[in-house]
Formats: sequence, structure tokens, C-alpha cells
Amino acid sequence: MPSVEPIRLRLAIERLSSAATDHYAIWVVEAPYPGGYVHYDRIWTDDLKQLWQNWLQFFSLRGLPQVPHVPSAYVPQFVTDNLIEDPSATNRSYTGRLMQTLGVRLWQWLFDGAIQSSLDQSLGMALGQGSPLCLCLDIRDPYLISLPWEIMQPQPGRQALSLGENIRFSRTTSDVDPLPSCSLDQSLKILLVLGEEDVASQTPISSSSAATLQLKAEAETLKRILRGEMSSGFRNRGMTAPCQVDVLLRPSPAELIKVIERGRYNVFFYAGHGVPAPDGGLLFLNARAPLNGTELAQVLTRCRVKLAVFNTCWGAQPDQQNQEPIPRSSLAEVLLHHGVPAVLAMRDSIADEEALSFIQVFSQALAARNPVDRAVAIARQHLLTLYKFNQPAWTLPVLYVHPDFDNQLLSALDTDITRLPGEGGPVSPLAAIRVAEDHSLVWHIYGGVMRVGRRPENDLVISEPWVSSRHAEIFCRQSSGRGNATSAQKLYYLRDNSRYGTFCQGKDGWQHIHRQEVALQSGTQLRFGSPQGRLMEFVIEG
Repeated sequence: MPSVEPIRLRLAIERLSSAATDHYAIWVVEAPYPGGYVHYDRIWTDDLKQLWQNWLQFFSLRGLPQVPHVPSAYVPQFVTDNLIEDPSATNRSYTGRLMQTLGVRLWQWLFDGAIQSSLDQSLGMALGQGSPLCLCLDIRDPYLISLPWEIMQPQPGRQALSLGENIRFSRTTSDVDPLPSCSLDQSLKILLVLGEEDVASQTPISSSSAATLQLKAEAETLKRILRGEMSSGFRNRGMTAPCQVDVLLRPSPAELIKVIERGRYNVFFYAGHGVPAPDGGLLFLNARAPLNGTELAQVLTRCRVKLAVFNTCWGAQPDQQNQEPIPRSSLAEVLLHHGVPAVLAMRDSIADEEALSFIQVFSQALAARNPVDRAVAIARQHLLTLYKFNQPAWTLPVLYVHPDFDNQLLSALDTDITRLPGEGGPVSPLAAIRVAEDHSLVWHIYGGVMRVGRRPENDLVISEPWVSSRHAEIFCRQSSGRGNATSAQKLYYLRDNSRYGTFCQGKDGWQHIHRQEVALQSGTQLRFGSPQGRLMEFVIEG
């Protein structure tokens, strides 16, 4: 059976316009239970301002805005008084303690009071159902986007939020249009675009940022990894998906559009130089033809590319004007607002070898059919192992995910078991779902299982907006028979995996089923996702 609909907790942060400059509102936009929608106000303290400035001076390679603004007279030289000590660590460097302290302080600032309770309850629900919690952070104040939220950790010695498996962390953005329904793919089809190697003469960026990238060698390495010809350190325990990689070297915008329109790609990789700029930054396809994010978004969304990955500096950073960040100007945000389901970009400048190490492991994790957010976590762990906790490499990748995207690119392997004739066991009673007001519209339940949802691969596809992609399963289960095998019966159940639940009408009236199982009797009426949904009826025909 397919996995359940991911359990999500989505938080938003926004500056309070009617309060002092450093006052912020934090609230839950999406929760898996009604009591999880809570609100909390926070102040960005002087201690956090000082800590963030110290962090920038050690770990940022770009002149970022002071976030939030701190008068220069206030910022002291490097101090150690407020840095957290980890009792389990020995001889930890100042930079390691600085990394850890900012991670703990960011966690304490974000997860406090009712927000912490909502996280705990949501995580408990996810673990109880054997699934991870997808935690999405919607940062609506542009000053806070530059912060490395990926390093948050609950306390010293604990794993950072973006590295774990029980919580899968990503960023998101608000005020986006719903994603169109799309099916899962059987294979990866990647377009790898190699941009200009040296743009020092085209744009005023630092000499270190304009260093020549070994793009051809990188492309060949990536292709060999995806074909299973090289090891990147990622150990895959299952079957990898088929993977096709096409390479495009320094194309013009017209050439790029033509190839994407013909190729039916689901992943777009860009490797090359890029700089922040309004409208989603600039990607230097070649010396004569830079392309901004808004222009690129048109062809990616039209051709249904699901994941865009940028091995370029500052793709997750907004541009600045007069030392002020421009809202929603980063490449990642622009693509998400135009309808690209997932975008992976870098928060700051990244070294060539760091970027290549990340892409190697990330690509293999995707080919192993991991969800996008899990693949990012695996590759981030690899960066931390190679380049150490007290170096910024593992903090640089930033994943933005559309609120409607469930991080799945590839369908799961077929787990059905082939049986010899006579081994199938008793035949389940024939059952069906039909439209209550039109009994000619019938969907029979074959093999004892029916999958219901919005995605095309379901057995019963319902395109209503309140229906989840993998909404529910109706399946047959054998009763115990109280020790007598001959008296065992085949009974049908509905298991809800959805975001909004399923409504069932029985003898006691309508019942809201949310992430639960319920027994079905012939004649049970159903509405999937909403009381306004189409009225269906479950019937046993034989």
C-alpha cells in the first residue's frame, strides 16, 4: 500500500507592523489536529542580535544586511560569555560553540509556549502513524530570510533540525496558487545546464566568486554517479530508479526553452555562476545571455518540471537595495511563486568541491526514491561529515517547497507478490464505490484494495480541491473468527490518510474520520475531504 499522506506542521513568521520594530508574530498555518492552530508573539532580543552579528563575521562570505538591524556601536567584538557549552563535547572550538549557540537560540526563539506544544503534539501523531513530520517554515519578513534556520537544535548535543529523519524541514512561502494535479514518475529525467564558467568581466562580483568552475568535469561526474558508476558515500539499500541525464552547455535562452519543451524533464539542475538581482537573480547561461528567475520560471512551470536545483551562490538570498532586502526577490521564492513545486538553492557562497559533494549524494538519494526533503537531509549529513560542524558548508543548502507539494518525485517500487494458481486464498466479496445519485457510475474494488485520491495513479480519482493526493484506502481484512478458521469473515474498512478527513454516514449519522480506520457496511455513504464533497456510497455486491 502507498504511504500515508504526510503529516505537516506549517509555521509563519511576520513582523508586527503595529508594534515595535523587533516584535514578531509566530503562528501555525497548518496543523494535523484542530487544537494545533496557535499563535505566539516574540521579540528579537539584543542577545540574538549580537549572536547573529558574530555568526555573520565568521561564516558569511557576502556582505549581508544586519538582520534585524543593529546599530554598529552596539555590536561588540567576539565574546564568549554567552556561548553554550556542550558537556558531551571535548575541546570544541569557538566556531563550533558559536554554531551550536545560534542553533539553540533560534530554536528557543521559534519554539516556545503554545508553538512548542503544537510541535510536540504533531510530532507525536506522526510517530504514532509511523511517518515523519514535515515541518515547513514560512518566513514572511525579508530580514529574517538570511538567517540559517536549518541549524536549529533543541539543546546542546542534540541533532540539528534539518539533519534528522523524524522531522523533515523545509521552507515555504505564502500567497501561492494551488499546484495542478500531477502523477508520480517512474524514473528521473534530469536536464543539467552548465552555465558560463567565468563571468568576472560581466558582473562586479568578488574574484573568489568568479573563480572558474570545472563544469564539464562536474557534469560527467554527476552522470556517472546517477548511472551507478561511481560511489559518493551514500549507501543505497534498495533498487534505484532509472535515470536519464541530458547536458546542455552554455545555451542561449532560446536553446534552453526548446530543450526543456521537448524533453519532458522532472528535474532541472543548473551549475554555474549566478548573482542576486531583482526578479529572481541572474543566471549566466553564457557571456551574452543572462537569464533571471522570472524568465526561467515561465518554461519550468509550463513544462511541469517538479524540482529545480541550483549549484550557484546565493540562490536562496533576496537581493538588496540601499542595504535593504527586497521582498520575494530570491531565485527560490520567485520560482515557487510561479508554480515550481520544489526549489533547492544555496543561502550563501559555496565552494566548488562542497557543491559537488552535496549534489553527488543528493542525486543518489533521489534515485533511491527518497522524498526530496529526505534526500536533502541525507546530503546535508554528508556535508557535515566531510567539512565538519563548525564550518558553514552543511548550513548552505536551502529547500523551498510549495505548500501543496508532498516531496514525492518517484512512485514506490511495486510490492505485489506473484502467486501461483491456487495460492491466492479465498476471494474477497465483490464490493464497489458508486455515486449515490447515479448508480451507473461505479468503481469496483479489485483485489480487496481501492486507493482514493486526487493523483491519477489512484483507483478512484476525485479532483475536488479538498481531496488529498493519496486521500484514503478501502481494503478487505479477515476477521478473527474466534479461533475457528471456517467462521472467519472478510470485512471492509476505510483508512483515512488525508489532510481534511473523510465523512461517513452510518446508523448514528455523519462521522468525521481523520487519520483513522472505520469499518464499512454495505450502504455506508461517504464524502471525501468536505461535507460539500460528492456523495458516494459503499456497497457489497456479492
